[in-house]
Amino acid sequence: MTADPAQKDLSKTAYDHLWMHFTRMSSYENSPVPTIVKGEGTYVWDDKGRKYLDGLAGLFVVQAGHGREELAEAAAKQAKELAFFPVWSYAHPKAVELAERLANYAPGDLNKVFFSTGGGEAVETAWKLAKQYFKLTGKPTKYKVISRAVAYHGTPQGALSITGLPGLKAPFEPLVPGTHKAPNTNIYRAPAFLAGPDGTVDPEAYGRWAADEIEQAILFEGPETVAAVFVEPVQNAGGCFPPPPGYFQRLREICDRHDVLLVSDEVICAFGRLGTMFGADKFGYVPDMITCAKGMTSGYSPIGATIISDRIAEPFYKGDNTFLHGYTFGGHPVSSAVALANLDIFEREGLNQHVLDNESKFLATLNKLRDLPIVGDVRGNGYFYGIELVKDKITKESFNDDEVERVLYGFLSKALFDNGLYCRADDRGDPVVQLAPPLISDQSTFDEIEQILRTSLSDAWQKI
Repeated sequence: MTADPAQKDLSKTAYDHLWMHFTRMSSYENSPVPTIVKGEGTYVWDDKGRKYLDGLAGLFVVQAGHGREELAEAAAKQAKELAFFPVWSYAHPKAVELAERLANYAPGDLNKVFFSTGGGEAVETAWKLAKQYFKLTGKPTKYKVISRAVAYHGTPQGALSITGLPGLKAPFEPLVPGTHKAPNTNIYRAPAFLAGPDGTVDPEAYGRWAADEIEQAILFEGPETVAAVFVEPVQNAGGCFPPPPGYFQRLREICDRHDVLLVSDEVICAFGRLGTMFGADKFGYVPDMITCAKGMTSGYSPIGATIISDRIAEPFYKGDNTFLHGYTFGGHPVSSAVALANLDIFEREGLNQHVLDNESKFLATLNKLRDLPIVGDVRGNGYFYGIELVKDKITKESFNDDEVERVLYGFLSKALFDNGLYCRADDRGDPVVQLAPPLISDQSTFDEIEQILRTSLSDAWQKI
């Protein structure tokens, strides 16, 4: 017999039955599981009635904010009309309409949309499609992928292979062969030999170096074996690495020179996170494919997509060629309807322009934290920022493993939440705090984030 949920201890039930993702489950054996029950605007509430500023938009997802009734209503209306039908050799109106809308938003000739249910699946789709594309065009040895160090591209076997985080991959090895890593664009940790006589690194020269390192990886593996380069417009893992000036233009040239597809992984960066519908728009490049998910529905229903150029799609539209790949819930009618309603909000309320108008204010507010001894760097773009934590601002010395465990996980993560801010304290790469609030956030949100961070980071410094 199932107990009345109102009478149950949700925390105990969560520990007993809900296997939480990326979670050290033993942490909750003798302590309560944080349980969020309500959201409104930029805030969420737990089951004890405590209020928290959502400084991560759920998980880089809730672009339009919590509690949008029109998105719930769009879901209910579609579910009543057509709750489910697959896009396996069939279409339904909302998937068709959404595909057209995404194609119209996408840069260049990216006009074909392959739906999935999330970002990892979109990345998996892009790699499989790249492999088959080269088989269909007479280059069957091109199957490898170059991606960047510390970058996260998802958890399915293929996407995880592309991911550049050894600690996430080790438990599941051997993974899919053929993935190779190049340096990312963390100019704060640029190699010393790139610094000038005054110790500074020229951003444009650094960007050229970082792009050229990807070309070196292609040449080392052999261009005849490399199918694609996967990069995020602003790299997430490691703490929001924006591209240096000219980086993507150089990378586009390199990919064209070696007949390698450029895949822009925009699972986080698309749909307003950087103030544009796609991150490629922000930095002025046209990829061969875009992978996207999260913000497409503001999280009100799951959906993902791989958007493909006409050139790459062309051989699949001939004869009996078929892309033997798909997902049961890809292009789900309810999710498609919610995505369309969410994009209506973007246009009606000017969310992208709101981010562009306020990104410099957000950064300026976070930059106030540079006076703290624990803050080494503040970086990012749009409404997507990382604060790198250090032991020594002069030498940029980071924390050792024991200090990360004790300060970052043992104290800071909980302190931020207890002080009313939900965000991410992360050590995938060097220790950082990541911030990506809903796109409706304004100066009052930025100020609240800064004040909570100032208190929590000051207390963390005392724990070192």
